Amino acid sequence: MTNHMKTKILVVAYPTQGHINPSLRFANRLVKLNVDVTYSTSVSVIRHIDIQTTHHGITFAPFSDGYDNGLQPTTTGQQFYSDFSTKGVSAIAEIIKSAAAAGQPFDHLVYTSAIPWAAKVANAHNLESTLLWSQAAIVLDIYYYYFNGYQDLISCNNNPMFSINLPRLPSLTIADLPSFMLPSCLKEHKFILESMKDHLDVLKISSRLLVNTFDELEVEAIKSIEKLVVFPVGPLVPSEFLDGNGQSYNSFGCDLFEKPVEDYIKWLNAKPKSSVVYVSFGSLATLAIDQVEEIASGLVESGRPFLWVIRDSDQVGKLSKIEELKKQGMIVSWCSQVEVLTNQAIGCFVMHGGWNSTVEALAAGVPTIVFSQWSDQATNAKMTEDFWKIGVKVKKREGDGMVEGKEIKRCVEIVMEDGETRRNAEKWKELARQALGNSGSSALNLQAFVDDVRNKTTIYKNSHDEHVEKG
Repeated sequence: MTNHMKTKILVVAYPTQGHINPSLRFANRLVKLNVDVTYSTSVSVIRHIDIQTTHHGITFAPFSDGYDNGLQPTTTGQQFYSDFSTKGVSAIAEIIKSAAAAGQPFDHLVYTSAIPWAAKVANAHNLESTLLWSQAAIVLDIYYYYFNGYQDLISCNNNPMFSINLPRLPSLTIADLPSFMLPSCLKEHKFILESMKDHLDVLKISSRLLVNTFDELEVEAIKSIEKLVVFPVGPLVPSEFLDGNGQSYNSFGCDLFEKPVEDYIKWLNAKPKSSVVYVSFGSLATLAIDQVEEIASGLVESGRPFLWVIRDSDQVGKLSKIEELKKQGMIVSWCSQVEVLTNQAIGCFVMHGGWNSTVEALAAGVPTIVFSQWSDQATNAKMTEDFWKIGVKVKKREGDGMVEGKEIKRCVEIVMEDGETRRNAEKWKELARQALGNSGSSALNLQAFVDDVRNKTTIYKNSHDEHVEKG
C-alpha cells in the first residue's frame, strides 16, 4: 500500500467572489498546518489568482465550466449554476480518481456553499467530505428551520414586520430573513432555495460543517441545531490582515475584476484618522442610476471625504454631481478592500451586508452602514445593528425601496459620531483577532478538524496493513 506522509485535502469552490475568497483563505490556513491542498474551481477564476506570488503550497486544479471567457449576456444565474454543476460533477470525479490511480489519494474533500453535489461525488468515491459554509451560522440555522417545520409560516406571510421566533435564535421579522424565502423573491432566484434544501439533505451524509464565523460572535446560533456539528473557523480574512504589518493585501485572495492602477492608498494616507466614508456594494449588486444619484447627494451633503467603488464607468459619467463628488472624494472602479478597511483614515463602511464584507469590516474594527440587497444580507444587517451593535441599517422608502440621500447622510452622521458604535467595533475586532490567534477558538477548531481527518486517515491506512494489531 502506498503511504503518503502529508494529509491531502481537496477544496472545491463555487466560482463567485463570496465563495472564492473565504475558501482560498481557508486553503492557505490548511497549508500552514502542513496539509497538502488541491484547490479546484473554474478555469476563469484560477486565471485571476496570482499563483506565483501568493498561494505557496496549494496545487490548483482548474476545470472548464463552459464559460472560460466569461458569461454571455444572455446566461441566467440558473443556467450558469446548472452548467457548473454538470461539468463539476465529472471534473471532480476525475480529479479524485486520478489522484487515487497515481497512488496519492485524497483523505478528505471540503466544498463551499452552492455545490451540494460535491458531497455526493465524494461519497460515491468513499471519500469523506465537509461543507465550508461561507455565510453566518444564523443564516444556516434559518434555512434549516425553514425546511424543518417553518416553511408555511414564512413563505405565506406578506407582512415584513411579522415576528418569527425560531428555536434558540434571536427574535427576527420576515424582513430579516434571507430573500429567497420571501413571497417577493424573484422567480429566477427560486432555484437557490432548492440548492439550500439539497445542502441540508447532503448534510445527512456528513453532519459536520466548517463555518466562516467564530464562537464569540454567534454563541447561540452555533449550538442551535443539535443534529449538526459546527466548527467555527472564521473570520476567514487574510492572516496578514491581522498582523497589521502594512504589507500589500492585493494578493491574499482573488478578485474577479480587472485591477486598474489608481492611487487610492496614497490619497487615503493624506486623510485624517477615521475621517473617510468607504462605499462599496460587493461584486454582484448593480444599483439603478436613480439610487446611485441618491447616494451621491447623501455623500455630498455629509461634507465628508469618501472613497466610492463604482464598477460601471457609464454610471459615473451620468452622475449629475460629478464635479462636486470629485472635489470631495475619490471614485474608483476597483480597490483592494482589505487594504482599504485596514487604513487608519477609514471611519465607516457603507455596504450591502454580504458576509465577506461584514467579517472583513468586523476584523478591521470599522463601523458599518448596511444597505442590504438580497440573499443573506438583511439577516446580516439585523445582527449588525441590533446584536453586535457595530453599525446601522438604512431605512428604505415605502413603496419603491429607494434609499434617499438624506437617509445616507443621517446614517453617516450617526455612525461617524457615535462613540459607542466605534467602541463596539473595536471590541469585536479584538475578539475576532483572539479567535484566530494561538489557542484562540477558531484556531483550535481548525486544528481539531485537521486532526480528525488525520486520525481517520491513520485508521484507514492501518486497516489495510495486516501487521497492525487491531485493538
